[in-house]
Amino acid sequence: MVMERGLGGKGDGAGAGHAAVHGVPPGAGASVVAGFPSDLPLDLPAELAPFRGHLAEDMLHWAESRARQIGMGGDEVLVAQGAVSRAEVARFTAAHLGLPLNDPLEPLPRWPVDPSALTRADLASAAARTATVVDLGGSAPVFIVAPQGRLVRRLARALRLAPELRHRLRLMAPDALRRQIVARDGAALATAAAFRLRDTEPARSAGTLHPLWSLTLLALLMGGLLLAIAAFEPALAVLVVQLLLSLVFLSWLALRLAGCCFDATEHERPLDLQDRDLPIYSILVPLYHEAASVPGLVAALARLNYPPEKLDIKLVVEADDVQTRAVIAALGLPSQMEEVAVPDIGPRTKPKALNTALALARGRYVAIFDAEDLPEPDQLRRALAAFRSGGPQVACVQARLTIDNGPVSWISGHFAAEYAAQFDVLLPVLSALELPILLGGTSNHFRRDVLERVGAWDPFNVTEDADLGIRLARAGWRTRVIGSSTFEEAPVSRKAWLGQRGRWLKGWAQTLLVHGRHPLELMRDLGWRQTLAVFVLTAGPYASALVHPFCLAILFWYLAQGLLGEPCRSGTEVLVCALTYTTFGVGYLGTALTMIIGAARRQQSLPLKLLATIPIYWLLLSWAAWRALLELVQRPHHWEKTQHAVSARGLRAGGAALKNTCEARRRPWPAVAWS
Repeated sequence: MVMERGLGGKGDGAGAGHAAVHGVPPGAGASVVAGFPSDLPLDLPAELAPFRGHLAEDMLHWAESRARQIGMGGDEVLVAQGAVSRAEVARFTAAHLGLPLNDPLEPLPRWPVDPSALTRADLASAAARTATVVDLGGSAPVFIVAPQGRLVRRLARALRLAPELRHRLRLMAPDALRRQIVARDGAALATAAAFRLRDTEPARSAGTLHPLWSLTLLALLMGGLLLAIAAFEPALAVLVVQLLLSLVFLSWLALRLAGCCFDATEHERPLDLQDRDLPIYSILVPLYHEAASVPGLVAALARLNYPPEKLDIKLVVEADDVQTRAVIAALGLPSQMEEVAVPDIGPRTKPKALNTALALARGRYVAIFDAEDLPEPDQLRRALAAFRSGGPQVACVQARLTIDNGPVSWISGHFAAEYAAQFDVLLPVLSALELPILLGGTSNHFRRDVLERVGAWDPFNVTEDADLGIRLARAGWRTRVIGSSTFEEAPVSRKAWLGQRGRWLKGWAQTLLVHGRHPLELMRDLGWRQTLAVFVLTAGPYASALVHPFCLAILFWYLAQGLLGEPCRSGTEVLVCALTYTTFGVGYLGTALTMIIGAARRQQSLPLKLLATIPIYWLLLSWAAWRALLELVQRPHHWEKTQHAVSARGLRAGGAALKNTCEARRRPWPAVAWS
């Protein structure tokens, strides 16, 4: 029987065009047809030998050549190019090795031990390394294995040396085995993902935080101190409050102004690694109600300049998110991408989903992208270059986040200017000074082993990125910032912006309370300089947003007094008045300067209306801060979902990607002949 297969078939849709990009020789497709001479001298490795007589010899020869070039197995090359599916690889390999093929639709037998006794390492090993043991009632356990690439060679060698192993082995496709393991052990995986950090390191998890108690204690301590001062000199109490707030805010602003003085963005050295030396790279993309974003996302990830055979991309979806999963199924994913369904156990948050997918990841390095992200194609290679040049202490690399729908609305314009100031001014100088970095939530690249060593993400913290950045610093690891950009979509409405910004501010408060509840331990881990930086970076923007309306009222009061000819009557009032004017003047002008410098580094200019309306935007920040404070007490772990693909940018990108994907499916791929 002859079966025609095309790259646009289900499961391989977005891989179209790999032939041109990854070196299929011209004319190879024309010869990959039934009846091509199979007696050409060619010693095939074990993973390609099963296809002799089924695929044309020049296709097998090309696959072997590319496999040597990239340091992978020939079967992985065939799958990445869409010539065969993983299910077909498993079927032919099993027949060639004389092993039974396990039915991918038959549920795996239960573990021979209580699942609750399994550690996260047990589950991760089974899920990521695609091997599991099953108890079929015999005297010896039976292993279901899903070898691919060079592991097939090792398996073939083992069977030659010990043929009796055939009675204890079954073969299965790697993706099918992972799906079966998740179906069988998904609850245990999700439970470990949700509660491991809280149960093993309770002092470093927001899951053990009691915000109302913490905030009440803080208010009593500060209020008692101020009341004691006010009892002797009321004006002095106002001065103390103004002085403390000004110090925190101006310190936070000083870091930004330092970034304006010199461009600390690291320009990565070119990566001198050949493709064969590149590691397997896992990419985790959490999705929740993101059906509109999926086509653009899949198209963007398919454009990454990295061997597809070495990419392991997980689209992480809540199990009950029917619409998003339907779009993923309708698109058909290329071989380097797969869906991971997360059971509804524990908090329904992005970090819980990431922890679940991390257990299934295969890469030595892990990157995080969001649903609306459009990363520059060379970002993975530039991140690897930063890891290599930064030395073994660099555990995380943060790429720049760039808003590309700023002109859509006034709110998205301010958001874009903020991001320019954050990622092109502040974060580079923090990296240069080796200070802790509150990560950006996406376009983070990690050393996989370090990420697992520090406990990965906290599912109970709604700014898991900021918290993880501090935990990495506390463990002695560094974060570097690189110049590669990931284009993102900003909220375009006030309601969406308030929800997202409120979640961020709530998460920063969570992070500050978690790491600040044992200040001596924090100081011991970080030292005084980095501890002060953590306090300034978390408390600075939050405290300033909370008190901004009151400080603005004081400013207007002093302005009114000056207009009425009533100058300050005491030295204390003069100091308070001077601090008020200085804080607002430096604050507004400094913020405008960092936005201008950040935009200039992106070859952009800011409209005058954005600079003129900074005070109004700050009042919105205050609204979001007070809303976040209320929610911190009422719903500390609630995740405020931001809807994406709602602006003109998002709709255009998603629609174009969907059109391109559909066109790719109609694009012919060299026919493959099966006998």
